[in-house]
Amino acid sequence: MRTERRPWFIRGPAFGPRSQEVGNIRHQLAIVGLVVALLAVAASGVGASLRPSAGTTGESTTIATGAQTVTASFPMDVHVAAEAAAAGCENAPGPKITLTGEIALEGLGVKLIFTNNAKGTHTHEETSTATAVVIPAGESISIPKQPVWGGTGGNPFIYLQFLGADGTPLSSEIFLGRCVQGLSSAAADFAIPSTAMAEVSGGSCDNQGSTVSLSGELRLSGINARLVFRNNDNPVGGPHEASSDVSVDVVLLPEGQTIEFAKQPPLGGAGGNPWISLVFLDEEGAPVSGTFLLGRCVQDF
Repeated sequence: MRTERRPWFIRGPAFGPRSQEVGNIRHQLAIVGLVVALLAVAASGVGASLRPSAGTTGESTTIATGAQTVTASFPMDVHVAAEAAAAGCENAPGPKITLTGEIALEGLGVKLIFTNNAKGTHTHEETSTATAVVIPAGESISIPKQPVWGGTGGNPFIYLQFLGADGTPLSSEIFLGRCVQGLSSAAADFAIPSTAMAEVSGGSCDNQGSTVSLSGELRLSGINARLVFRNNDNPVGGPHEASSDVSVDVVLLPEGQTIEFAKQPPLGGAGGNPWISLVFLDEEGAPVSGTFLLGRCVQDF
């Protein structure tokens, strides 16, 4: 029997019931994919319309959550005033000297600089500053009352010298008096190494203005006092033929003692998304550090 061959264009199962079902499914999937793509494009267009474009004004506010920390080292001027009282002026075991007093610090300030043009990218540059006193001038630290036993008896001549924590002299020797006659006070002005740490945390960054919060501390190097007891106030002769100097050191300010910055209200500046910088100031407003670029209000805080 002769088998009839169908033409190629109607050969196979391409036009059977099952193939038509498959074709319908593929057609429906293509329509669904097209609808999904159109929805995605529409959603992106709506999202873009919610963001202010360049040259337009908007009310969008970004609440900054980060913080930037900077440290700077510089000499801090201090005024030290010490009172000395003597007791037990016998030949043995020697006099007892009690020191009291206070250490007054130079003031410290911080200036924050807000600018909308850090590198000349805009024709118009808007810059504003906010200054805060973080350590008031004259802020004092009490010297704890502490007795010191001298190592030479009788009625010695007593001197006091201020030293750094490493033993470096910060003042010359100051004559306090003789044990029996009573002692005078001692005062000196000098500078000690210090390190300031400031932490700037974000507030609001919008078109009306930018605000940040400031906190930190000042870390001081130590101050010691050296009491010198001499039985002769004249190296080439005096009331005693033999001179035996005895010195005793006492800590007035422990090395590394810190003072927290005075609490500050939010500090504000230029609106939008400004660059923010910080510089430390002395009590007269002169810089004691370089200028630190902290970053931009929105991205870095």
